[in-house]
Amino acid sequence: MRTFVLSRLASMLAILVFLTAVMFTLQRISPLDPVHAQLGAQATTEAIAARRHALGLDQPILVQFWHYLLGAAHGDFGVSYRTRRPVGTDLATYVPATAELALYGILIALVLAVLLAVGTTLRWPGARLLRAVLFVGASTPLFLLGIVGLIVFYQQLGWLPANGRTMISGAPTGPTGMLTIDGLLAGRFDVVSDALNHLVLPAFAVAIGPAVAIGRVLRSSLLEDLDSDYARTAIAKGLSPVRVLLRHILRNCVGSALSMTGLQVGLMFSGVLVVEQVFGWPGLGQYVAQSIPVADFPAIAGVALLLGAFYVVLNTVVDLLQAAADPRLATAR
Repeated sequence: MRTFVLSRLASMLAILVFLTAVMFTLQRISPLDPVHAQLGAQATTEAIAARRHALGLDQPILVQFWHYLLGAAHGDFGVSYRTRRPVGTDLATYVPATAELALYGILIALVLAVLLAVGTTLRWPGARLLRAVLFVGASTPLFLLGIVGLIVFYQQLGWLPANGRTMISGAPTGPTGMLTIDGLLAGRFDVVSDALNHLVLPAFAVAIGPAVAIGRVLRSSLLEDLDSDYARTAIAKGLSPVRVLLRHILRNCVGSALSMTGLQVGLMFSGVLVVEQVFGWPGLGQYVAQSIPVADFPAIAGVALLLGAFYVVLNTVVDLLQAAADPRLATAR
C-alpha cells in the first residue's frame, strides 16, 4: 500500500510539472509580448529593458521555467494584462463563486445518480420517467439546457431568478467566499435562501450530465451484484431485495461509482464555465470570457493550471480512496 501511495503521488507531481511546462511553452511562443502588454506601445527602450530584467525574461529559458514553476506552486501566475492585478488575486476573487456552483452541482449529481441507479434497479414507480428526463437533459448542450431552464422557470413560471448570485445588497463576506456557507456562519438565513434560489437552475444544468454517467455505472454494478450468489442467498433467507441492495450491495458497488465520480467532477468544471456565461454567474467562466478577447494569457494560463491541478489531485485522491476501500487494487496495479 505504501508503494502504491508513493507511486500515485509521484505520478501526480510529474503530471503537474508537465502541465506547467505546457503553459509556460504556450506563453513563450505566444506572439503577444508580456512587456509591451504591460507597458504599452509607447514605452521607451530603457523601460522595456528594465521591465524584461524585472520579469526575468533576459535569463536562460530553463531558469525562466524554474521561476515560473516555483511561482505557480505558490499561486503566483503573473500579472493580468487586463486587470493589472496579480492573477492569483483575481482567482481568489472568482474561485469561490465557481466552487460554490460546482459543490452544489456535485451534490445534486450524486443524489440524482443514486436515485437513477437504485430506482431503475428496483423498478420504483416513476424511475423510468426520471431516467428519460435525465437522459434527455444529458443529451442537450449545456447552453441550450440553461436557456430552456430560464425560459420555463424564470420567464414563464417566475419561480427562480435569471442570473447573478444574490439580489440582497450587503451580503456577508466570510472565510469561504461562498454565500450559502458564509450566510449560515453569519446567521443571515435570508442570504442563504436567496443564494440557494440563484443556485438551483445553474446547479441542475451542471449536474444532469454527471448524474447520468455516474448513475449508469452504479446501476450496472448493482445489477451485477444483485445477480450474485450472496445476494440471491440473502433474498432466499427472507431479506427483501430493497434491504439487500441498500445494506449490502450498494456498499460493494461504491468503487466503480467513485471512480466515475472523480472523472465527472473534473470534467464538470468545463461545463461550469459554460453555464456561468448563460446565467451571468460571476465566477471563473466570466473571468476567462473577459480575458480571451484581449489575449490575457497569464489569466488564461492561471485558470487552466488551477483547473488542471484540481483535476489531477482529485483523481489521485479517488485512486487512493479506492485502494483504501479495496486493498487488492493496490497490489493489482
